[in-house]
Amino acid sequence: MSGAFTVAAYYFPNYHPDPRNAEEHGAGWTEWEVLQAARPRYTGHRQPRIPAWGYEDESQPSVMERKIDAALQHGVDVFLYDWYWYEDGPFLERGLEQGFLGARNADRMRFAIHWANHDWLDLHPASRRDCAHRSQRILYPGTLTPQGFERMIAHVIQRYFRHPSYWRIDDAPYFSFYDLGSLLKSCGGVEGTAQALARFREAARQAGIPRLHLNQVLWNQGVLPRETGVQNADALLKRLGFDSFTSYVWVHHVALDRFPEVDYLQALRAYQEYWKDAVRTASLPYFPNLTMGWDSSPRTVQSDRFENVGYPFTPILAGNTPQRFGEAMRAVLDQMRAGGSPRILTVNAWNEWTEGSYLEPDTQYGMGYLEAIRDALR
Repeated sequence: MSGAFTVAAYYFPNYHPDPRNAEEHGAGWTEWEVLQAARPRYTGHRQPRIPAWGYEDESQPSVMERKIDAALQHGVDVFLYDWYWYEDGPFLERGLEQGFLGARNADRMRFAIHWANHDWLDLHPASRRDCAHRSQRILYPGTLTPQGFERMIAHVIQRYFRHPSYWRIDDAPYFSFYDLGSLLKSCGGVEGTAQALARFREAARQAGIPRLHLNQVLWNQGVLPRETGVQNADALLKRLGFDSFTSYVWVHHVALDRFPEVDYLQALRAYQEYWKDAVRTASLPYFPNLTMGWDSSPRTVQSDRFENVGYPFTPILAGNTPQRFGEAMRAVLDQMRAGGSPRILTVNAWNEWTEGSYLEPDTQYGMGYLEAIRDALR
């Protein structure tokens, strides 16, 4: 790991062909098409963002090998895969299954599952009208039946937890849940969820894995449609049996109170205040978050008027140059040292290109964001 810190970057695997996407969008479709269609929505808006490595297929092991090398050379230790499992099985799994696990250097990098158990909506792209009326079509519901949940945990235990590259904290495989509300619905409320997570741990024990590290992503304000914030969550997380909590992105905690832009370092300061409040009232460990940026405008219909009507028609974080990102990284590390936080940092994100939050090199700044991480860790 990166000296005194472990840096775990979220990885969004929608940049390879997938049968579900082919059925919805046509053969060969990937989210690169959404990024390539992006245009400036107001004066001074920087779009499209262009990947310096090109529009690669992440399910190819050779492509993932370069990503792994770049991550490790710059202090990123773990890919937290946004992992999708619905009632009828997996979605977007080939980036991990074929790309990462097929890479010749996968033994050098750690990975873990972040179950993105939210509704998958028709957002690629989204129209202004649907966003204004909250009428986006649900393609795959995030809630599972009890049987679907059992199939999911059996799969991750057998397929991933035994893998030598799977990330462990104190020898316990790390598994993170994105949407607490969806989890509670899937398992029938608080008591049902506590029992389901206990069964998860027991199934792991029976498979020869003594302990799990179960983590919950929390937010106090939603971003995606139908997301609702969780207030006073500490007692609930303890009752459910979680080991820690973390964040996915700063805008889950920061009011984007200006349109079309909010200053990046202003968002950092607001996030730091959330962080202070969260750890002051928490009994579970909190893993802080570093966010590279936010610009979900590529996911909008580009010919629609750009107004603040809800995701992905939202304000962007402006001024997130590699230099200022490096300032944010140093500020977060300093706060971790001062507050005695666990030395685990989640980062949004390795490749959320259509949400404007990525570490991979682009044609304007090259490896600047990765170099900022490396330099701050030094």
